[in-house]
Amino acid sequence: MADIPQTGQSAPDFTTPDQNEKPITLADFSEWIVLYFYPKDDTPGCTTEAKDFTDLASEFTTVGAKIIGVSPDSSKAHCKFIDKHQLSITLLSDPEHQLIEAYGAWRLKKFMGKEYMGVARSTFLISPDKIIAYSWPNVKTKGHAQAVLTKLQTLTVK
Repeated sequence: MADIPQTGQSAPDFTTPDQNEKPITLADFSEWIVLYFYPKDDTPGCTTEAKDFTDLASEFTTVGAKIIGVSPDSSKAHCKFIDKHQLSITLLSDPEHQLIEAYGAWRLKKFMGKEYMGVARSTFLISPDKIIAYSWPNVKTKGHAQAVLTKLQTLTVK
């Protein structure tokens, strides 16, 4: 279990397949990246978060950012999730948790008195020079996409 990358640190590199099974790497991007981790496609909180990011996608594009979601789900599951909810964001498949662990999002969770390892909802703003500009290690979905956009706007105002 890796530590959570901190503001000012280099973003951990990755090569992970997207929803179309195309390998995606950190180096593929020259713009800001909103990299968010979520537990499971098509569950209530994860659907809300993905739809909220999709609803604000054009505003993220305006400030030069790409939105990327990551979960342990398969690329095939991501395609179904995208089609069902008309999502316009990129989703990465990480069933072995390599990327999820590199960003410290694979953590001990508690539910109804039971402890288990799982994906902790978290988000990272990564600058074009691949530095962690800001992070949210424990995300609540309501209003989160807007909070990320607002923070990104403050960081990109020239």
